[in-house]
Amino acid sequence: MRRPTLEAVAARAGVSRSTVSRVVNGQTTVTADIRDLVMRAVNELGYVPNGAARNLVTQRTNSVALVVSESPNRVFSDDPMFSTVIRSASLELEAVNKQVVLLLAGSPESHARVEHYIAGGHVDGVMLVSSHGADPLPVALTRLRVPVVSYGRPAVPVAMPYVDNDNVDGAATAVRHLLERGRRRIATIAGPLDMIGGQDRLAGYREVLRDSDRRSIIAVGDFTRESGAVAMRQLLADDPEIDAVFAANDLMAIGAMHALRQAGRRIPEEVAIVGYDDIEAARYTDPPLTTIHTPHAEQAAAMVRLLLSLFDGGPAEPMIVTTDLVVRASS
Repeated sequence: MRRPTLEAVAARAGVSRSTVSRVVNGQTTVTADIRDLVMRAVNELGYVPNGAARNLVTQRTNSVALVVSESPNRVFSDDPMFSTVIRSASLELEAVNKQVVLLLAGSPESHARVEHYIAGGHVDGVMLVSSHGADPLPVALTRLRVPVVSYGRPAVPVAMPYVDNDNVDGAATAVRHLLERGRRRIATIAGPLDMIGGQDRLAGYREVLRDSDRRSIIAVGDFTRESGAVAMRQLLADDPEIDAVFAANDLMAIGAMHALRQAGRRIPEEVAIVGYDDIEAARYTDPPLTTIHTPHAEQAAAMVRLLLSLFDGGPAEPMIVTTDLVVRASS
């Protein structure tokens, strides 16, 4: 069977082809009675709009790129942040009939490929996730004049709207909690320092200890479980009297807990530990992990709403979501 055409719909409805085109493309210059007449003909004939032709008219692809500046091994690892952000953003866009195009940009070659793809007009906008300091994409994308929103404050100075949580305040809350529990030698396992999240959480830790006249004890990880274990062993070797640790994410905290058990340290009796993110696994560690709850799903949904607002000429102001301390047995 031949696919029904605009001309066939127009003949059935008794209107012009241009009127049918305006109706199926969502234009509001057609009266309600004519719109109903056209849509009845559309339904009777089973007409399906030609997406490519409609995009030429509307200048929209109805696709949005979700660009993750990490390697596939990192994105598809045991870190649930990535799957949460992808799922939440996809659902939010699906609700407004837009498609997500997932693009991984974990190498210089993939950076160039992503930039070329977006410059080709294949998407209406970009959501940028997990930006590192040396990442050229934030600057490159702003030059393309395509609407872009970042999940987290970009690591480079660029005029790009973003959605983030207050990492400094969240980290400070975690460290104050440990001080209130009577801990005196509080170390931190910082996140990667080429990322704003890692920098800000370290700044929050340092701020509280400076105000309480305690020295900083720092090891650096990369937000993975293994790096948390390695950092914890380093901290114990450097200062065996440590009695508390703030880890800049839950995966590193879980790795640190493993290293503490291997070293024969009881949690929290000898060493208390607090993480950041409140991933599902935090409830099932032994003991359950105290952590800073970060609403990743809500943050991703807010990123989508901010991008949709940019499509309509809305403001490009950054958005900050709130965090909360979740106290469990590890502290």
